[in-house]
Amino acid sequence: MAAVETLGTVGATRRWSLNGKTALVTGGTRGIGRAVVEELASLGAAVHTCSRKEAELGERLKEWEARGFRVTFSVCDLSARDQREHLLRGVADRFGGKLDILVNNVGTNIRKPTTEYSPEEYSFLMATNLESAYHLCQLAHPLLKASGSGSIVFISSVAGIVALFSGTIYAMTKGAMNQLTKNLACEWAKDNIRTNCVAPGYILTSLSAGILSNKEFEDSVKNRTPLRRIGEPGEISSLVTFLCMPGSTYITGQTIAVDGGMTVNGLYPS
Repeated sequence: MAAVETLGTVGATRRWSLNGKTALVTGGTRGIGRAVVEELASLGAAVHTCSRKEAELGERLKEWEARGFRVTFSVCDLSARDQREHLLRGVADRFGGKLDILVNNVGTNIRKPTTEYSPEEYSFLMATNLESAYHLCQLAHPLLKASGSGSIVFISSVAGIVALFSGTIYAMTKGAMNQLTKNLACEWAKDNIRTNCVAPGYILTSLSAGILSNKEFEDSVKNRTPLRRIGEPGEISSLVTFLCMPGSTYITGQTIAVDGGMTVNGLYPS
């Protein structure tokens, strides 16, 4: 096995820095993805991101350039296999055949009773949420291996850990993602690639805005959450960033819930 970057081989300053690192963050224009892009870039990483919406990417890029961030982008629909392949070819060219960090953030949802899903909706959610992440890992593997210390972070959900009112297909994709994290961590450890998973609870994003606009539902979520509030995107990006740093070099195969304590609360009165 090649030499590995560990806490013992880096100084205290480098332990918490991403200077010189390269990253691909999917779906980086809003919500959790945007927070991840900005935190990685603020700590020195060169970041490439993608979205289906070119105008939104352009707006974000202006903001990031004004802040001095090194961020580039591609317009890409990750539910399409050929577009994923095109994306990774571009990333390989841009970063010289190496990639330090892959953050699989893209995801969407259709909430409805299980008996009402159409075959097309099933295929769309599977392709967007699970297949895209799986395929990007396959495509990125040689780039991550070439870096000598690759890190993959999946953005999952507590819906893959406990049963929530999220829709069964969404929950299935996230549960499978949690297991994929474990398998890749073991299979690719020999290539010095770490794989971890962050499972957000209810976070203030466009994906959750619709359901949280129901005050009764929002109150029920807060009542089941020991910290009694909804989370913010920056509370996810801080953990994602840590898992990409030299300070986390002995952490792999883990699914970490960032949910204000919701998944550990059986029935504990406030």
